[in-house]
Amino acid sequence: MITFDWHAAAGLMHNQDGDAYPAIAQLRSLDEGEFMARVRRQSYSGYELVAAFRDGKIIGVLGMRPVHTLARGAHLHVDDLVVDAAVRGSGAGRALMEYAESDARARGMTAVFLDARPDAVAFYEREHYLLHPAPSMKKVLAS
Repeated sequence: MITFDWHAAAGLMHNQDGDAYPAIAQLRSLDEGEFMARVRRQSYSGYELVAAFRDGKIIGVLGMRPVHTLARGAHLHVDDLVVDAAVRGSGAGRALMEYAESDARARGMTAVFLDARPDAVAFYEREHYLLHPAPSMKKVLAS
């Protein structure tokens, strides 16, 4: 049975962030030290990690942050969503996204934005997310 840690409204405590690493490692190519450093840095601007559990073990992790831009106003941005490959399709991803949406509503926000990997688009579409017409662009800057 999947349980969702609604108590984690403030995210995982910083001393628990390392517990999320095995799940995040399935999504991001970071060693654990760099993962912990990035979570700490991002937390200064409101980034939080929230987890879904099965039998007390983390099976899914969502990283989110509040954002306010001229173009979009106040919204929640989901930076990371991963469910352990062994339990994908169990409802953990849906539960984590429902948590993010509930959190956004509680903050008075009217939208959730995210960047999706091509293989995850179908999941988000099932959750009623739409492809945004504005393409995401990037330029890698030389050192």
